[in-house]
Amino acid sequence: MDDFLPGDIRELRDAFVDFMTRAILPALPAYEAAGEFPRALVQQTGAAGWFGVVFPEWLGGSDVGFLAMAVLAEEMARLDPGFALCHNQQALTCPYTIFVGGTDEQCRRFIPDLIGGRAIGLWSLTEAGGGSDAAGNLKTFADRRGDRYLLNGRKMFATLADQTDTGVLFARTDRDAGHRGISAFVVEPKKYRGYEARPIDFVGLSKMTRSCELVLEDFEVPVENRLGAEGEGFALAMHAIQAGRVSVAARAVGIARACLEEALRYAQERPIRGQPLGSYQMTQSALADAVVAVEGARLMTWHAATLMDRDLPANRVAAQAKLAASFALKQAASTAQELFGGYGLASEYRIARLSSYAHVFLVGEGAPAVQRILIAEDALGIKHADRHRVSYRHPRGRTGQDSA
Repeated sequence: MDDFLPGDIRELRDAFVDFMTRAILPALPAYEAAGEFPRALVQQTGAAGWFGVVFPEWLGGSDVGFLAMAVLAEEMARLDPGFALCHNQQALTCPYTIFVGGTDEQCRRFIPDLIGGRAIGLWSLTEAGGGSDAAGNLKTFADRRGDRYLLNGRKMFATLADQTDTGVLFARTDRDAGHRGISAFVVEPKKYRGYEARPIDFVGLSKMTRSCELVLEDFEVPVENRLGAEGEGFALAMHAIQAGRVSVAARAVGIARACLEEALRYAQERPIRGQPLGSYQMTQSALADAVVAVEGARLMTWHAATLMDRDLPANRVAAQAKLAASFALKQAASTAQELFGGYGLASEYRIARLSSYAHVFLVGEGAPAVQRILIAEDALGIKHADRHRVSYRHPRGRTGQDSA
């Protein structure tokens, strides 16, 4: 599989795995035990440049591209899925939405601190009752008062909302305009009142990186923090989600690989009637199916990222990759759990925690039903998945030279 990757990306991946193994993984158990957000480790990761591979050098990135991003996200999730929950906030959807929709001044103001790990990000669209119909159920409203907006409403499943310094949040500015009445804002919770994050207690998931319910009561956002014009927010969200699907797919593949690693090791070590568990054909059959599913999803994810690097239409393949990776993760986790038996539920075995993340990545950036609709309508010729042409590498032709 490695032969598919360019040599420079293989070297980048190996360096990242070495960084994670030396600098991050040894420190994580203490944060997890204390239920404390590992801000220092996020800062260390950002300072080393690992969050900036998608972004151009004029914003502090390395401009290596989406394939590199996908490979690094996969490895981060394979090594620690809890820490990997910060990936989209620091490396993709949060700063990327600003990159797609913001002015050069907004990009320079916010993106370097996000990808540098100095500011903790947020990307919040979902609301209670919204789920996959985010636009139809979005009720948070932004009321303009002179040079500021006052936001009122509630958001759900807002990852790292309790730690956010700089985030992207979507709200209605016109109640009667449907998805065209949604606008995007850069929010700064530590500067303004009216923002309350309430961590949600999920069974089996990390206590150091939390998803939250977000309550906004006259939360102030300066007009200068709006991304694009009023009503452009939903289009920005969909552009970012297309890229986010690749990150979610990559991390799902990473966790699936970790499940397989645990299953393969256990199958070789666990004796059954004097023979390793893995010597029995039923075990081999289940493992073979899981390996094929994971490797297929991995290649599909890399293909979607490669299309984005070439600035080619990628929404169709990104949706396919997200669906394939989600199911590959569930299959790998289920196979491992079956092999481990009752031990698969014990906290002392890593597979118990890995399996808890299978559902997270099944529904993240669009549940399977959403991906199926997009894929099926495209295949049937009802609605072309790539009908909206977008630029991934240099949206709006931005190079940073116009206001350098």
